[in-house]
Amino acid sequence: MQGVLFDLDGVITDTARFHFKAWSRLAKEKLNVTLPASFESDLKGISRIDSMNRILKFAGMKNEYTAEEVNELAQTKNELYLNEISKLTQADILPGIENLLDELAANHVKLSVASASKNAPFILEKLGLKQQFDAIANPAKVKHGKPAPDIFIEAANQIHLTPQQCVGIEDAKAGVEAIKAAGAVAVGVGDANELHEADSVVGNTSELTYSVLKQAFEK
Repeated sequence: MQGVLFDLDGVITDTARFHFKAWSRLAKEKLNVTLPASFESDLKGISRIDSMNRILKFAGMKNEYTAEEVNELAQTKNELYLNEISKLTQADILPGIENLLDELAANHVKLSVASASKNAPFILEKLGLKQQFDAIANPAKVKHGKPAPDIFIEAANQIHLTPQQCVGIEDAKAGVEAIKAAGAVAVGVGDANELHEADSVVGNTSELTYSVLKQAFEK
């Protein structure tokens, strides 16, 4: 195991609540649609544009907006979201993650972020973690979002490794599928039934350690 590829939301910090709050406000103000709480899981781990298209489909408005208008709506959502995450601090880092990063660095493992979020650098800066990562893959550079493997392949490339030399960590089914498709070892965080395709699953981030990742890699 020479590298670890981290998803951001749900693994390093939990910004999902901010995402859904922003999407819900956008849907209400711009589309006059109320998103049910259950819809949050439909937007988990996918790109901004894919999320916007799913909301439009849910609202029965999929064919009413041009690609340019979809982009504008998604940008409006991002502005709402940025306002929310500007309040993030080190206290919002999920349990166990700081210790994990220290352990991995001590064992000379390279660290890369593989997030669908274009805001990953800003979020890591707010959390005080940006300097601990060797690279942050830019989702704008990849052709396909999760569950396609592109972002994990790019994250490995950024640290000059192949995915086969890496472990990927994800809390979403689409993300686990992306890791596996890339050829990396997948460690899931959350429900073992939902993340059954992962090579190893822990219940929460506090259970993530160097040895847990190493054992998954060496299975």
